[in-house]
Amino acid sequence: MNTELLSRIQFAVTAGFHFIFPPISIGLAFLLIFIERFAWKRNDEQYLKLAKFFGKLLGINFAVGVATGIVMVFQFGTNWSKYSTFVGDIFGAPLAAEAIFAFFLESTFLGIYLFARNRISKGWHFFSICMVALGSLISAFWIIVANSWQQTPAGFIYNAAMDRVEISNFFDAVFNPSTLVRFFHTVDGAFITGAFFIVGVCAYLIIKKRETEIAFKGIKIGIISGLIFSLLQVFPFGHESARVMYKTQPEKFAAIMGLYNSQTDAPIMVFAYPANEGEQPVLKAPIEIPKLLSYLVFFPGDPQAFRGLNTFSKKDIPPLWMTFVSYHNMVLLGVIFILLMIWGAIQMKRKKLLVARKFLKILVWAIPFPVFACELGWMAAEVGRQPWIVYQLLRTHEAYSPTVSSGEVWFSFILFTLIYLFIGILFVYLLAKEIKKGTETSIIPEGKEVELL
Repeated sequence: MNTELLSRIQFAVTAGFHFIFPPISIGLAFLLIFIERFAWKRNDEQYLKLAKFFGKLLGINFAVGVATGIVMVFQFGTNWSKYSTFVGDIFGAPLAAEAIFAFFLESTFLGIYLFARNRISKGWHFFSICMVALGSLISAFWIIVANSWQQTPAGFIYNAAMDRVEISNFFDAVFNPSTLVRFFHTVDGAFITGAFFIVGVCAYLIIKKRETEIAFKGIKIGIISGLIFSLLQVFPFGHESARVMYKTQPEKFAAIMGLYNSQTDAPIMVFAYPANEGEQPVLKAPIEIPKLLSYLVFFPGDPQAFRGLNTFSKKDIPPLWMTFVSYHNMVLLGVIFILLMIWGAIQMKRKKLLVARKFLKILVWAIPFPVFACELGWMAAEVGRQPWIVYQLLRTHEAYSPTVSSGEVWFSFILFTLIYLFIGILFVYLLAKEIKKGTETSIIPEGKEVELL
């Protein structure tokens, strides 16, 4: 393998592994706000135990997320030096803002939340988890700003003398055409991830007949919030994300939707798999809903013709199989999330959730599914942008470090993979160990409460 391909694979592995943890942290921190609120205002000991329990799991997840995220930043300078030179003036600003405005806020208040529960007032302690959740959202915003700028660059000028882009309008660069829609789409996916995490863990406790009353309160919060967020992911967030993609990245849109030829009244592909007949891409065994794609994209206006991949230069077309398959599997998982949460809500309404053991087991196994959906969405977005590392400005094959040899990338790739494998095993071990303990133990030391409010 050449240096470019190895560098791309290494970044995909390290970024993909890191991306397991931020959605859990964001979603879990947000839902802990409600659990802590119920514990405080209702003076409910069971909600308090639930909050302590999931606070421990949040702490483990946050620590691993930080450890796995540091490596990614260094890769920009080692494996992607040309990219760093080309976009450093723009890309560095949101990364610095994420560290200054988000990471320190989130990490500081997480420490207060985990270790000062009985040393500060309930009001200040509730404030701490709110700040953790806010910090995670700010972090997500600035990271998405950086990534969205790669998808839809704006607010820049090209410095031909230095062969780099520079900020000309900071506001336009931050709020480029895809920033907000991708932010809401991604964050809602994180909320779904947090909801399924709480539901699955509480389902496990119910199956094991451990603190059933406490676990039932947690599973109710998870199912209700999971249903709401899963529906919002379809509309408006997912819908608007697709509309923006159609307007700003037509090649990616055509590849994702399977629009290999220009057409009006385009259908939505429910199922198909991409293949080639000679040099022409085709969709085998298609199952489609006629005209629905045109209706959704152009509503309430009149449907227009979609540009097919046949209208673009072959050198600008993204990899078809991975782009199409990752996107459609993400959508399939989204439908499954809605169905699971609807059935869970029905079972709660019928007061049969506690005895629905088969369904509870499904909820336990479904814990990682939203993480898979987030990963698939990331794959569709990043692979669909190819062959551009910065859309319409810099191609990926022009961005890697020419002075780094393939042997050096191989060495670092194998080393990082082994380290991440160890971290992954350790994460699962620590998580499983705490979940098996249940809600009766706490890392929060007892102490005299200090009234600050």
